[in-house]
Amino acid sequence: MNSTLTLPVLVGAVLGLGIYVLVRALMPAKRSAVAQVARIDAMRARGAAYESAHRTSDADAGRLGSVRARVGQRVAELYLQQGWELRSLRADLAVLDRSWENFLATKVLLGAAGVFFGPLMFAVVWTLGFGRSPAIPVWLALLFATVFFFLPDLEVRRDAAEKRRDLRRVIGAYLDLVSMSLAGGRGLPEALMAAAEVSDGWATQRIRNALADARITGISQWQALGSLGEEIGVEELKDLSASLALVADDGAKVRESLASRAETMRHRELAEIEGSAGEKSQSMLVAQLLLCAGFLVFLIFPAAMRVFQV
Repeated sequence: MNSTLTLPVLVGAVLGLGIYVLVRALMPAKRSAVAQVARIDAMRARGAAYESAHRTSDADAGRLGSVRARVGQRVAELYLQQGWELRSLRADLAVLDRSWENFLATKVLLGAAGVFFGPLMFAVVWTLGFGRSPAIPVWLALLFATVFFFLPDLEVRRDAAEKRRDLRRVIGAYLDLVSMSLAGGRGLPEALMAAAEVSDGWATQRIRNALADARITGISQWQALGSLGEEIGVEELKDLSASLALVADDGAKVRESLASRAETMRHRELAEIEGSAGEKSQSMLVAQLLLCAGFLVFLIFPAAMRVFQV
C-alpha cells in the first residue's frame, strides 16, 4: 500500500517540477550588474548576427513566436550567468546563420514536449494492456525529454558539417581567383574583394560581408577573414589569415602562397571524396553479402527441414 502511494506522488512531483521550471523560464528575472555588463558585451560582439537574430524574432508572428523569444532570452541569460559558452555549437549556428536564442528556445520547448509525450505513450501502451506500473510514465517522460532536448544539437552539427564542406570548396576556388587577380596587377585588398564579388552564393557572400566590415571597422582584410574563420569554426580561413599577414607586403610570395594553399585544399577534397566513395562501396558490399546469405538460407531451408523431419 505504501509503495502504491509513493509512485503517484513521485509522478506528480516530477511533472510539477517540470511545470515550475518552465514557468520560471518565462517569468522576468532581476539581472545582476555583472550579468547586464556581460549581456551588453555579448550583444556588441555579435554585431550583425545579433541584429539578424532580432529581425528573425520580430518576423515571428503570434503568441508562439513571442513565447519562443522570451524562453530563448531567459535560457541564453542562464547560460551566460553559468559561463556555458559552447563555442563549437555557437560556431555551428554561425555557419548556418541561426540565432543562439532561438536554438535554445527550441531545445527547451522540445524537452518540455518530451515530458508530456512520454506519459502519452504510456497511456497508449496501457490502453493496449502491456504496462501497469506507475513508474513507467516517469521514466518515459525523462527519456523523451532528454532525447528531444538533444535532437536539435544533432541536426545543427550535421547541417553545419555539410555547409563547412561546401565552404571549403568555395575557399579553394576563391584562392585561385585571388591569385589570378594578383597576377593581373591588382593589390591584395582589391583582389580579395574582387574575387568575392564573382558569385552570389552564401559562402562568397559571407566572405564579402566580412571584407566590407573590415573597411568600416578599419582592420585589415586578412584579419577579417581570420575573425570569420574563428566565428564559424573553419580552420582554413584562420590559416589563410595568418599566412597573408606574413607575406602581405610581397605580391609574388602572396601569389605563391595562395596557389599552393588552393592546390593543397583541392588534394584534400579529392582525398575526402575518395574516402567517402570507398566507405559507400564497402557498405554496398556488405549489403550484397547479406542479400546472398539470405538467398542461401531461403534455398537451404526446405531441404534442411526435410532432412530433420526424416
